Amino acid sequence: MNSTYEVIIGLEVHVELKTQSKLFCSCSTEFGAEPNTHTCPVCLGMPGVLPVLNEAAVACAVKAALALNCTVHPFSKFDRKQYFYPDLPKAYQISQYDEPLAEHGSVPIVIDGAVAKTVAVRRIHMEEDAGKLNHLGQRLGDAKGSLVDLNRAGVPLVEIVSEPDMRSADEARLYLTELRNVLSYLDISDLRMEEGSMRCDANVSLRPLDYHGSLEDLPRVEIKNVNSIRNVYRGIEYEIARQAEKMGRGERIVKETRGFDDQNGRTYSQRSKEEANDYRYFPEPDLPPLVLTASYIEEAAQSLPPSPMAIRQELAEAGVTANDAEVIVADRAALEYWRSATAVFADKRQVTNWMLSDVSRLLNAYGDTFWTARVGPQALADLLALIERGTLSGRMAKEVLDRMYETGGRAEDIVQSMGVSQITDKAAIQAVVQQVVAGNPHVVQDYLSGKDKALGFLVGQVMKQTKGQAKPDMVNAILKDVMADYAKA
Repeated sequence: MNSTYEVIIGLEVHVELKTQSKLFCSCSTEFGAEPNTHTCPVCLGMPGVLPVLNEAAVACAVKAALALNCTVHPFSKFDRKQYFYPDLPKAYQISQYDEPLAEHGSVPIVIDGAVAKTVAVRRIHMEEDAGKLNHLGQRLGDAKGSLVDLNRAGVPLVEIVSEPDMRSADEARLYLTELRNVLSYLDISDLRMEEGSMRCDANVSLRPLDYHGSLEDLPRVEIKNVNSIRNVYRGIEYEIARQAEKMGRGERIVKETRGFDDQNGRTYSQRSKEEANDYRYFPEPDLPPLVLTASYIEEAAQSLPPSPMAIRQELAEAGVTANDAEVIVADRAALEYWRSATAVFADKRQVTNWMLSDVSRLLNAYGDTFWTARVGPQALADLLALIERGTLSGRMAKEVLDRMYETGGRAEDIVQSMGVSQITDKAAIQAVVQQVVAGNPHVVQDYLSGKDKALGFLVGQVMKQTKGQAKPDMVNAILKDVMADYAKA
């Protein structure tokens, strides 16, 4: 396929802003309430009511625009985007069209910790969310009916529109991952795709290699409202294959909106693709223009946290591998945990290894996150200090960590109660070594005849007799000394 067509992908991402009230009224934005309990005459679209812009939503939107390297316009305005759908109570959506909040940004695509490509952001605009249809059935195709819940109607959104700069499903996945990283550190949205607080529309076209016209003239298929980064990837992969097959048979690709069925991994036709003139945009008469001063924009810029790229640099300077850094960057709670733990324990690689292995294992087992970890950064640092001092071996420390997570106890107290401190007394280890060597003369002979693996068996026997508490490097050293004495005899 790549020898015949070039893939053209642009993404439109809708992000719910983390505000207590809706964009134009005081109704709660809390997720999960009983249907139609967070509504009022404004978000229900009753005649004669007037919207009032939420200042907190503007602040969130401006931060998002600046963090994505956009130019924030001092002057923008709201428009009415008109269409008829059961979950849109006013039969129009208050959005922004020809004079949006911000334009001309960028998002890096990061591979192995480095920028492999930059995707341009065309625009960012504010708008209100629509309501939600709850279908009476397992799937839309099997539904016997639908019920309208308008709790979400009026929730503040930003829509982030990319240029059609991506050339594969993998690039789209990496773009969304980095976009989510940037927004996560701003703390302006929950970004829970399963709850709809981040949704993606993917626009996919195939361009024949001999095509020299505008990208805008290509027949564009939009995959609507995909609810996970993985499903965006799957939907684009399917759509590329579907379009290539049709074009290979000489069939025409029509502009349309398609849904994605995550059970069978296929897109399906929903309706013909709307154009801007279908929405009959006109300026919202009930809202004044949004005017932002230069000092307001500058103050917002100064309040931005470090970017994910700056955090990657911080982690790289601490010796964290690129792969481990990506895991930490993708989880703001993990970064805060790492920073707190490394502030009190100097070996940052040790902290990283334990965080991403054993601590993460326990988080998954107990359904916790790094925000709610039952072994906090200081407790982990205390445990690692016992390893550093030789009180515990790595294997012992794993057992102690498990008990710490179960009980909430301190590492030193658990070590004392379990009686698992590491044996570092040379004389005590020598005594056990002599017993093991005396009891395994054939293994000793194997080692002396050049079979190095025999030493490992002897080490294992010493560790077994000491219940794993002998310090392994001391066991190895003492055994080698004893074997050297046998060789001289």
